Amino acid sequence: MSVHSEVKKITTHVLQEMKRNGEKIAMLTAYDFSLARILDHAGIDVLLVGDSASNVMAGHETTLPITLDQMIYHASSVVRAVQRALVVVDLPFGSYQGNSKEALQSAIRIMKESGAHAVKLEGGREVKESIERILTAGVPVMGHLGLTPQSIYKFGTYVVRAREEDEAQRLVEDAHTLEQAGCFAIVLEKIPATLAARVAQEVKIPIIGIGAGNGVDGQVLVLHDMLGINNEFHPRFLRRYLNLYDEIKSATGRYIADVKNHDFPNEKEQY
Repeated sequence: MSVHSEVKKITTHVLQEMKRNGEKIAMLTAYDFSLARILDHAGIDVLLVGDSASNVMAGHETTLPITLDQMIYHASSVVRAVQRALVVVDLPFGSYQGNSKEALQSAIRIMKESGAHAVKLEGGREVKESIERILTAGVPVMGHLGLTPQSIYKFGTYVVRAREEDEAQRLVEDAHTLEQAGCFAIVLEKIPATLAARVAQEVKIPIIGIGAGNGVDGQVLVLHDMLGINNEFHPRFLRRYLNLYDEIKSATGRYIADVKNHDFPNEKEQY
């Protein structure tokens, strides 16, 4: 029996129900049809079409270069693969900051052109108006606090955020602001575990962590990091479940050798 016949379709309301029931939410990034299909069949709850595609798919050093059109392309590929998971799409840098009208237009484009189920944006009180405006169109919004990669040039580094009391208090206040604005969930990235647990206890919406400890309502990782495709990234919070870099490299080496040695294709592999 497939996972699709055993478990109901994941919606924003299901995620909130999972929090109330104490069931952890599992979330991964996805950028293409083939891998998204495998993740969906495995039973993943949420697939994030992240602007991290700028890094892992296109080789950029930051998430800033990826465009709205490129995000829609990746999101469309993922949506076509999915039957069960909730698909959330990042609003890319420059598509919502400082302009709630543009934020609404960007969100509507993503929903109409990709068929995704929700959007995600970074920031706290400064994006409240954009969140509220997007919600007027019936588009669910996920928030993102802590380390916000689109602000890398403001922070200057990818260090743990909110260690100091004033920044920690601001983050807690921002989490409440996002909840009050109507966000259905919030990602907390690279903040102290005790602070993340406090936020998860204080707000009613799901808190999904990446480098935010185990006291939150769910976890998210970049798929390519979790599978060990990117072998140069070793943050403390990452657990690798495979070492695909070495496995793919080894398999490719064997294929090259077989071709060079006239061993592939053999008689059984020909028409």
